[in-house]
Order: sequence, then C-alpha cells, then structure tokens
Amino acid sequence: MVNHDVKDLDLAPEGVKRIEWAAREMPVVDLIRNRFSKEKPLLGIKITACLHVTSETANLVIALKAGGAQVALCASNPLSTQDDVAAALVKTYDISTFAIKGEDNETYYQHILQALEHKPHTTMDDGADIVAMLHEERQDLLETVIAGTEETTTGVIRLRSLANEGKLKYPIIAVNEADTKHLFDNRYGTGQSTLDGITRATNILWAGKTVVVSGYGWCGKGVSMRAKGMGSNVIVTEVDPIRALEAAMDGFRVMPMKAAASIGDVFITVTGGWHTLTREHYELMKDGAIMANSGHFNVELNIPGLEDLSIKRRNVRPFVEEYTLSDNRKLYLLGDGRLINLAAAEGHPSVVMDMSFANQALCTEYLVSHRKNLKIEVYGVPDEIDKEIGRLKLESMNIHIDSLTPEQRKYASSWKEGT
Repeated sequence: MVNHDVKDLDLAPEGVKRIEWAAREMPVVDLIRNRFSKEKPLLGIKITACLHVTSETANLVIALKAGGAQVALCASNPLSTQDDVAAALVKTYDISTFAIKGEDNETYYQHILQALEHKPHTTMDDGADIVAMLHEERQDLLETVIAGTEETTTGVIRLRSLANEGKLKYPIIAVNEADTKHLFDNRYGTGQSTLDGITRATNILWAGKTVVVSGYGWCGKGVSMRAKGMGSNVIVTEVDPIRALEAAMDGFRVMPMKAAASIGDVFITVTGGWHTLTREHYELMKDGAIMANSGHFNVELNIPGLEDLSIKRRNVRPFVEEYTLSDNRKLYLLGDGRLINLAAAEGHPSVVMDMSFANQALCTEYLVSHRKNLKIEVYGVPDEIDKEIGRLKLESMNIHIDSLTPEQRKYASSWKEGT
C-alpha cells in the first residue's frame, strides 16, 4: 500500500461514494481525465499537492494520476479533510495521502514534510505552505522542482512577496487569478459554502440579521450577495477605496469595522489579511455576536486577543466556542477561526470546483511542457487555458454562444474603421 497517514482506512467505501457523487458535477475534470489517460502528458512527473482533501480534490488527483503523474497529497488546512475521502484515495485509488481532520499544527506540518519526501517535480498549493516549506526547511529538494501552481488569494500574496524579494526559486502559475476560478469559485462557491458552514454550525436564521462582511474582493462579493439574498442586512468593511465604492454602489452599507462592531450580529472575514477583527472590536460587540472566517488562515481574527478578554470558554456545539467576557457578554467563534465552509460543511459545490481544478490540471500540463522556456516568476493562467475551460463548461451545460464573423473580427482588429 502507498505511504499514508489517514484516520481510518475502513472509511474508504464511504469515501468512494462521496468521490463518485462529486464527479457527477465535474464534467470538465472528467474530460481532462479521459484525455490525460490516453495522452499521458504527466508521465513520470512527481507532484506534491497541498490542498483541501475533499471529494472534489480527489477527482483532480485521480485525473493527474490518469495522466501518468505520481501524486502525494496532504491537507492545506487542519480542519478541511474529509476522512472518508482520504481513506479512499489511499485504499482504492493508490494515492499517497497524509491528512486527518482535526490534526494539530505539529501533525499538519509533519504531513507536509511526509508529502515532500515524494521528491516532487511540481507542486500544487492552496495557501503556499508547500512553497514555504521548500524555501525554508527543505531547500535540498528544490533542485528537481520544475514549477508549481497556487490556488488561493492568500497564497498568491505570499508568492508575490517572495518573488519581489528575489527569493522565489521556481516558476509558479497563480491559478487563483484565472477568470474561471475567481469569478466562479470565489464568488459563487465561497458565497454559498460560507453561509452553509455557518448555518450548519449554528442553525441561525439569516433573515433580519445584520451581517458584517470584511473584505469585498470576489469572495466578499459572493458572501455579501448570498447573505442579502437570505434576507440579511449587510454591512461591508474595506481598506481599498475602489472596492468600498463598489460595495456602496451595489447597495451595501460601508463603514469602518469599529463602527460596525457594535451593530453586527454575524461577522464574516474574507480579507486574506491579518487581524481584521481585534480586541478593540470584541469590546464593542453585542452579546451573542457570532464570528467566522472564510479566508485561508485563521489569523484574520485575533484569537489570542479574544482569549485575553475572556473569563470563561466552552464548546457549546460542534465548531462553536463560546467566550464569556468579564461583563458577562458572550461571543461565539466558529471553527477555530479557520475556513468555516470546510470546517463545518463540505466546502464549495463540486460544479464550481470543476473549473478551479481544471485550471490546476491544465496549468500543470502547461508548466511541464513549457518548462524549458519559463523564467522564475509568478505567472497568470494562460488565456487560452482559461477560455478553453469556459468553453468546456458551457458545452457541459448545453449552452451555446455566438462566434465572430470574419467582418466582426476584421473590425475588432483594425484601427481604420470609424464614424
């Protein structure tokens, strides 16, 4: 059996069912898997992937294996693993997997190191932890690394910082910046799954609630849209004037977090940044306020600051921690401040992950085939890949669109036509 560290291999049959159910709504990845199985574009390539170990991710790594790759997978978040899926990947699909839902930080990083023992040629990240580990602790493995991909806003921020300092050691494609990723995964996927995770954890009624959304990037747009659709009164906080203006023009109230803190019922952070909610905000929050994060890392909430303010802490429901303050107000933190859509629910619907993971697969193929011509930098997704994924998705939905006529193409490319 392949190398692994999972909760219980006996969970594999349930994991197979979950993987097969997700595959029903991942037709683009299925098309790629069928082509990969015939052409073997990744033959002999070792891939270390640090991703959320879910049924959708399983379909991606199965497609990569069909293309000839040898894959080692570890979790990109301690709470995002579906244990039955991890078991199925090992026992049924022979894919090395190192992931256990609820693992502590020491185990989390140990799993990353175990996946790196695979000695990868390419990496696949969701948060850039594999890249960080290679650049900090396992530089001995960098010599054979060709390239990598990155899935998230948070990870791309880290990679651009590394590149700007001149320390990036291999080329990486920022999958997060593909239109077929951020327009759909971030907006519709995060929007729906975030509310799903909070609902499963708390069973709250959204109608009538004042929901404070911190960050109005594509994820924040999706969360705000869905909360409004459920009948909530939405407030947006931002640091970017253009995004703040856009939120206001979309009909949302916009104000600083300090002003929103005393009136919010539910606080959702999607900034990808540091300490969006801090001690000064907790001191102003009303009794019973709920806090959740849908950004990649739990540093968006200053959890030590919340603990310092509290005189008592207890778990009141799965993924719900109650903090009692000195004045007897109670604040509720969901999922340890980690990705609530994966901590308390199942993450994004398969239909949107189909496009995100199609980008991962095709970008990996691109990096392998173009490896001799790539400079060490952070690249966007090639336009032809993005558009091909969009085309395949439309085809799977039986939606047809127009094509430009020769005259329209000529007009679009000429400077001579005018009034």
